[in-house]
Amino acid sequence: MSSDFEAYEQDFGTLTAEITNKIGRIPKLAGEEKTQLVLNVDKQLEEVRELLEQMDLEVREIPIQSRGMYNSRLKSYKQEMEKLEKDFKRSRIAYSDEVRNELLGDDGSSSESQRAHLLDNTEKLERSSRRLEAGYQIAVETEQVGQEILTNLHSDREKIQRSRDRLRETDANLGKSSRILTGMLRRIIQNRILVFILGAIILLTIILAIYFNLRGH
Repeated sequence: MSSDFEAYEQDFGTLTAEITNKIGRIPKLAGEEKTQLVLNVDKQLEEVRELLEQMDLEVREIPIQSRGMYNSRLKSYKQEMEKLEKDFKRSRIAYSDEVRNELLGDDGSSSESQRAHLLDNTEKLERSSRRLEAGYQIAVETEQVGQEILTNLHSDREKIQRSRDRLRETDANLGKSSRILTGMLRRIIQNRILVFILGAIILLTIILAIYFNLRGH
């Protein structure tokens, strides 16, 4: 797995070296030639972003005891990528002295303040973009948390419903058992009454028999 990461590192080094060289050439160009080189660098930067994504995935698969070292290397590559992107943005609005004089003639000195102002605006846009991206990430995470809460609530609702069903079933069984016990108790009482009556009749018969037997003597 680490061999794949190292292969990505080699590709990263090759690509970033090419991009750095091209970024240095951009201010020296103008017109269509500059546009084509900007497009080429932009495409290569996208390739570097994809490489970093692959490296990130590889790091997640590396055993945890070795992951720290690779995370540090990946972090430095991401920082290098951020620097390349900033240099690229500056290079697109920068001109060499020769090109600037050719484009602006005697107005070359005033363009310095315009370029500084443009760079300042670019930085502000970058900061706004990062804030928007952070806000979007928070919104996504909030949505995920909300979805998890809804899922848990749905699961809890199903558990409560199952408990209610079992309670109703238990109540029904208890009611049925109560009716059965009541019927059994009623029959027991009836049987005891019958036994008592029979016993009383037998006792009365014995007493009468003894009484008449004594009178006969």
